[in-house]
Amino acid sequence: MLIGLSVLFAAIALLLIGVAWFFGRLWLEATTCGADVPLAEIVAMYFRGVNAREIVTAKIMAKQAGLSIDRLQGLTTQALEAHQLAGGNVMGVMLATIAAKNARLPLGIDLAMSIDLAGRDVVDSVRTSVAPKVIDCPEQSEGSNLRSISGVSKDGIELFTRARVTVRTNLDQLIGGATERTIIARVGQGIISAIGSTESFRKVLETPSLISKNVLSRGLDANSSYEIVSIDIVNVSVGTNIGAGLTIAQAEADMKTSQAGAESRLSMAVARKQEMAAKIAEQRSILVLAEASVPHAIAAAYFQGNILCATGEASFPKIWNDLSVGA
Repeated sequence: MLIGLSVLFAAIALLLIGVAWFFGRLWLEATTCGADVPLAEIVAMYFRGVNAREIVTAKIMAKQAGLSIDRLQGLTTQALEAHQLAGGNVMGVMLATIAAKNARLPLGIDLAMSIDLAGRDVVDSVRTSVAPKVIDCPEQSEGSNLRSISGVSKDGIELFTRARVTVRTNLDQLIGGATERTIIARVGQGIISAIGSTESFRKVLETPSLISKNVLSRGLDANSSYEIVSIDIVNVSVGTNIGAGLTIAQAEADMKTSQAGAESRLSMAVARKQEMAAKIAEQRSILVLAEASVPHAIAAAYFQGNILCATGEASFPKIWNDLSVGA
């Protein structure tokens, strides 16, 4: 029994020593570095399923980096635990905050946590804000078949353009702001509009910076996660004469329209001619009927005594009557 109790006490002692070593070391590190993490909270983190080492390390980093009070606002052990349990990257948030502090960017713990939980890489966002990155317009990716932006100037000449846009992260609008693809689409739209407002394609070839100045003046980075630093025209090439093709097509369409109108008028004239021929035939038939009734009218006039003979005597019916009486 004594041996069993001794073994039990020895096991309990070893367990306590191990627990004290595991949790006490973290507490000792936090205490010596000035991070306020009580031993009871470290033990409670273990039972809540929180990575206590990550929380303590984050608070030590914040203390050693000398973050100001405004940046540390919201940096509590409970807040870090909640961020970790929500699936956030505590070390990434702390690294981004320290990098922003060294770069003199207005990024606090609360905003960094919000950006991280929004699905953005907060460390890459701070890095892009410090060192702007260049994106191609149009996007030169494997799945994209668009290699250049096509625009037509006022004189009808098609121009193919490629540009490179230098952007940096806008931390204040990173949450809910337009992404990189939106910036590419807006810049492409601005380039097409700038080319379309140019009187001659020669001006674009002479001074490609006219396009970039026109696009920059439109404020295409509004409500986006990025701020456009510059737009550089990489290449401008001449395509086909779209205006001439459209003019030829319009002329052909007008010619076909005129031909259709002429054919319509010709058909109407032929129909009118046939109608007049029918009316002429109708009038001729009326004339023939009238000519056929003339002998009947003359005969009736003689018979009724309405026509005198050449001698001035009575008409044929009267003479006939006289002769009949005499006989």
